[in-house]
Amino acid sequence: MKSNGPEKELHRGLEERHITLMSLGAAIGVGLFLGSASAIKMAGPAILLAYAIGGAVMFLIMRALGEMAIENPVAGSFSRYARNYLGPLAGYLTGWNYWFLWVVTCMAEITAAGIYMQYWFPETPQWIWALAALVIMTAVNFLAVKAYGELEFWFALIKIVTIVFMILVGLGMIIFGLGNGGVATGISNLWKHGGFFPNGITGVLMSLQMVMFAYLGIEMIGVTAGEVKNPQKSLTRAIDSVFWRILIFYVGALFVIMSIYPWTEIGQKGSPFVLTFEKIGIPAAAGIINFVVLTAALSSCNSGIFSTGRMLFNLAQQGEAPKKYANLTKRGVPGTAILASATALLIGVGLNYVVPAKVFTWVTSIATFGAVWTWAVILLSQIRFRKSLSPDHQKQLKFKMPFFPYSSYIALAFLTGVIGLMAYFPDTRIALMVGPIWYAILIAFYYGKGLHKRNQETTAKNTKVS
Repeated sequence: MKSNGPEKELHRGLEERHITLMSLGAAIGVGLFLGSASAIKMAGPAILLAYAIGGAVMFLIMRALGEMAIENPVAGSFSRYARNYLGPLAGYLTGWNYWFLWVVTCMAEITAAGIYMQYWFPETPQWIWALAALVIMTAVNFLAVKAYGELEFWFALIKIVTIVFMILVGLGMIIFGLGNGGVATGISNLWKHGGFFPNGITGVLMSLQMVMFAYLGIEMIGVTAGEVKNPQKSLTRAIDSVFWRILIFYVGALFVIMSIYPWTEIGQKGSPFVLTFEKIGIPAAAGIINFVVLTAALSSCNSGIFSTGRMLFNLAQQGEAPKKYANLTKRGVPGTAILASATALLIGVGLNYVVPAKVFTWVTSIATFGAVWTWAVILLSQIRFRKSLSPDHQKQLKFKMPFFPYSSYIALAFLTGVIGLMAYFPDTRIALMVGPIWYAILIAFYYGKGLHKRNQETTAKNTKVS
């Protein structure tokens, strides 16, 4: 029988199809529909290489996360693993960092929703639509987790079907001349306009920040670990399949776009996806794609509010956030934590009054900095986790990181390189100012509130018990 009193644990209501589509939904947002245009400007057709390399590194990071999540499926995921294997301070910083990066990312998403709605309602102020998006997505997150997962499943499916349709029809134009009077366009646009590397290796390196921002959200599979019905089966399949699917969507979609359309013209007349559908010969292309990119932004924001709520819930359980954030509704949803995240997102609504041209780059670079921290912590935690196991236990692991430990160190080196590149280029350098200031505030709070002493006492008690 179910108790009528307040819930104590998150509900395991998510199916395998929910978490697979949720992670795709989180990753296929403004990074692809809005960010890809600026990334193409930097690297030209060689952006395909940047997405492929970034995707391969993300696969290794996801396998590292999966190795731990299948052995110990808990809410809070990598924040909890950081606490267990790197220490209480690392767990605390990682939890609050993940909350912060998704708040920043959701600001970009609700701003994008406001921009997209102005296509149909040009006279309405942008901030009104940003606020409406925030209110609707917050309300959705108060649904029981199964209903939330179902809604996110369909949200994600809309954009996935659109991208697959565009890839298939685009390939028809490239190979058979579909919609182009039977004249096959071929793929010569990939090297006609200044070569495959028109801006050299520098252009590819410059694009890596936006490329890695696009992959932000895949790690959300780990956050769902505390609410998925069959963690071993669902997480294994989701982690292995989501990488290939996202690689197909990103590399496949951009391959088609840049084959049909000269890369030099992309980003000058709206979304590259709208341009491609118009080229294919679909008159209502702009309206259709505008609807899809709107659902993409809402879907990613939806996933972000889900993630931030769960991370605050976990921090409250650890005593590192106000206790009220550990409260659950009768549906087993961390309602207070969700409201706190939504309140922080009101800053994003305010920014819609004063958004200059560079804010999207700034916001995405700050989010990328936070994501790199999260991914690095996943890898470092997995290295310590593996070392903590006996040789027999290591052999019995159900979901191993391939080519360990070399793969973990290669992925860490790549992430270090991304941070170095962000420091090198002026537009993304702001992230290396905001990020460390945020960590300094967190560390001051950690020691100022005496959380370090409490953690030491807890560790001492646990040691005595064991």
